[in-house]
Order: sequence, then C-alpha cells, then structure tokens
Amino acid sequence: MPKTLRAKVITVGDSAVGKSAITQVFHSDGAHFPKSYSMTVGVELCVKSVNIPDTNDCVELYIYDSAGKELYSDYVHKFWEHPSVVMVVFDVTNETSFKSCQKWLERVKNKTNQELPGVLVGNKIDLVGRRVISPKIAREFAMKNSLEYCECSAKEMENVEAAFYFVANAFYRLYEEKVEVMNTLV
Repeated sequence: MPKTLRAKVITVGDSAVGKSAITQVFHSDGAHFPKSYSMTVGVELCVKSVNIPDTNDCVELYIYDSAGKELYSDYVHKFWEHPSVVMVVFDVTNETSFKSCQKWLERVKNKTNQELPGVLVGNKIDLVGRRVISPKIAREFAMKNSLEYCECSAKEMENVEAAFYFVANAFYRLYEEKVEVMNTLV
C-alpha cells in the first residue's frame, strides 16, 4: 500500500540569496520565477509532493522559507520546531552569504538539538563572471557538515529540483531505517 510521508523542510540563509525564488520555482514546476523581489517577512510555507523512485510512496514536503534578515530571527525561530531536514542556501557570487552558512547551521542545531539530514545549495550559478565561491570549496564545507551539495540557478530554472529531491529521499530513507529498527524490537 502506497505511503505518503510528511517532512518539514526549513530553508535558511542570508537575505537575497534566492531562498524564496528557489522554493517558488520548485513549487510551480518551473512555471514561476518571481521577477519582482519582495523580502520574506517571517516564514512562507509551500507544500509539494515528491514521488520516491522505485516505490509507490511519496514525501509531502512542507517547505518553510525563512526570512534571512536578522530583524526577523526571533520570529522565524518559532517556526523551526521539529524539522525533518534542512536546506542552507547561499549566493555563489557573495562570499559573505557563504561564510554565513556556518552561522545558519549552528542556529538550526541550537534550536533542534539534533543533527538533521540536509543540503547546501549554491544559487545564482547563471552569474558566471561574478562567481566567487568555487564548487570545490562549497563541496568541502558541505562534506565537513554532513550535507549534500547542489548548485542551481532559480532565475534560469536550472537544477532547482535536485536539492528538494535529495531532502525528500533522505527523509524517506531515514523513515525506512527507523521502521526497520522498530520491527526488530517487536
């Protein structure tokens, strides 16, 4: 019998790195890129199902797109209760946004008191001439923090779904492992 699992994805990163654009492009299957930027105040929620390959199951992702401005941090943290996975986004043309990834991970860990499966996402790869963070440096950071690494361009709608498919599959594997452990206890 097919299962539908629900996963809470918290999306974090500095302001203007493209968290909302990535979320909206994924949610709309590439049909919508927000051409006019409006800063996220607090948290925006999107829901989308991802089918798990080689099964009849799916994971319904509840994507909490968090504001990146410090001004909203106290408010945003209230929405980080009981996350399943984390997505940390930075702008490949902005070194400060990359350096802030450590701060965002620490905030999530302090709030959740646990290691979460997750993904580091380098956005804005379409701005080739302005790139300052190499894929190698980003991959090393991701590996050091037990994260997967993906790059995308929300504007060009390139590879946006990869990070979401990764977190859906990671959550599904974690669920299956826990079910297996529970079955051995019976």
